[in-house]
Amino acid sequence: MTAPTYDLGTLHGGLRLDPHKTESTAARLQQMPVPAQLVLPLTQHVGEPAQPLVGAGDVVLKGQPIAAAGTALGAPVHAPTSGRVLAIEPWPVSRRHGDPAPAIVIESDGLDQAMPIIPGALSYQEYSPEALRAHILDGGIVGLGGAVFPTAQKLAQAVSGPLDMLILNGVECEPYISCDDMLMREHADRVVSGARILLHAIDVERCFIAVESDKPEALLAMAEALGRAADERLILKQVPTIYPSGGEDQLVQLVTNREVPTGGLPSDVGCVVQNVGTAAAVDDWVSRQEPLISRVTTITGPGIAQPMNVEVRIGTRVADLAAFAGGYTDQAAQLIIGGAMTGKSMSTDEVPIVKASNCILLLPAPPPQGPELPCIRCGDCASVCPVRLLPQQLHWYYAADDEAQLREHGLLDCIECGCCDLVCPSAIPLTASFRRAKGRIRELEDEKARAARARRRFENRQQRLATEREERNAELRRQKDNAKRAGPDAIAEIMQRKQRTTDDRKDDLDDDPNDNRDPKP
Repeated sequence: MTAPTYDLGTLHGGLRLDPHKTESTAARLQQMPVPAQLVLPLTQHVGEPAQPLVGAGDVVLKGQPIAAAGTALGAPVHAPTSGRVLAIEPWPVSRRHGDPAPAIVIESDGLDQAMPIIPGALSYQEYSPEALRAHILDGGIVGLGGAVFPTAQKLAQAVSGPLDMLILNGVECEPYISCDDMLMREHADRVVSGARILLHAIDVERCFIAVESDKPEALLAMAEALGRAADERLILKQVPTIYPSGGEDQLVQLVTNREVPTGGLPSDVGCVVQNVGTAAAVDDWVSRQEPLISRVTTITGPGIAQPMNVEVRIGTRVADLAAFAGGYTDQAAQLIIGGAMTGKSMSTDEVPIVKASNCILLLPAPPPQGPELPCIRCGDCASVCPVRLLPQQLHWYYAADDEAQLREHGLLDCIECGCCDLVCPSAIPLTASFRRAKGRIRELEDEKARAARARRRFENRQQRLATEREERNAELRRQKDNAKRAGPDAIAEIMQRKQRTTDDRKDDLDDDPNDNRDPKP
């Protein structure tokens, strides 16, 4: 028995790109041995860095929590193998464009000894949805499609409003990346089990699993797994092979014909989207007590000897992964973490694999770039924009540094897919310009927020000072009334005391720039 699939409509805009995926999907999914050293950055998720629970010299076991979620928007980090903590020190990481960030360095002991399994653990059906979401957080699960938003918090945010649908994203539309394809081919049952757990965590009764039409092996494997599960809540849907159909908002529209509002989230139209890799990681944790300590990563491109997909431990350095894949070729001139369209260029292969690392791409040196020419207003960029923006207009407003018009014309809705760059006959780097403009807008918003905080501190200080003055005056009036009954000498003494107090405290009360205390109640 197999589950049915359905062809969906077309995506507005987008491009049909050379996928470059057969190179890495020719062989089966590989298992990389644990390297001698692992580097675990504390920032592997959206939000504040995790807080270390270990120190240099500590012995750890595989799966042991080594860093706790620092804030409500965070996720813990677990030891990917057993060994000893060498240091907590700055290390270059891909999510900060190669800039150093704090990381826990573990020396493997070669034993790969795991934490003891807790006997009698609950099945997911025995949890309440709220308790299940909290349990998912304990496993360090984040979105493995690239955004790495903590899964538990994303689910909690989604259920705060009307919700009727879960969508599992197996589209993987960006060239070169094939980790989700291989995961679905070889571990479809894990994905299906994870989908059922996620349905329980958000208490809805419908899940669409979306797969691109150019992945026949993955579609067949998922259909067979759904047939074994025999769960009518799970429906396999086929989406057109066009970039960027895997974008979250674009996928919601393809699957449901609902349009996510400007500045909104899929939950605003009753949907929550999770990556198929995230679903498999949820199943690993909830069903087998295995936290997120490994992931499937594609390593590919002309610059690597043996392109492949690898189940690799989090914290493995790119240099070690490249050695496992046969080493670099003489064409390896660019190292990109992520896909060819949205990946980040790295200057060192010492960066570790993190939860977001879906692809390691080794490319030749880029061809010489032609000169940037003036915009000819051809409209090609608008025709391919999946968000229905007018990139040519945004380009003019960017050049004029017109923040108001950039906002009005939807700059913040730009998903930075790069389609407009590929079709621009004038070779204008539109995406890079829009990325800079969004960064500038965020800086201005931060400046406004800082100014508002400073204004509130000033107003609080003024209110506190006024309250203190009123309290002092009331006390002096009380003393003066008492002194009237005591005689003229007591009145003179009170007036002298008032003058001394005013002189002594004038500077402290009116001129202290660091006095930011809140007003007294």
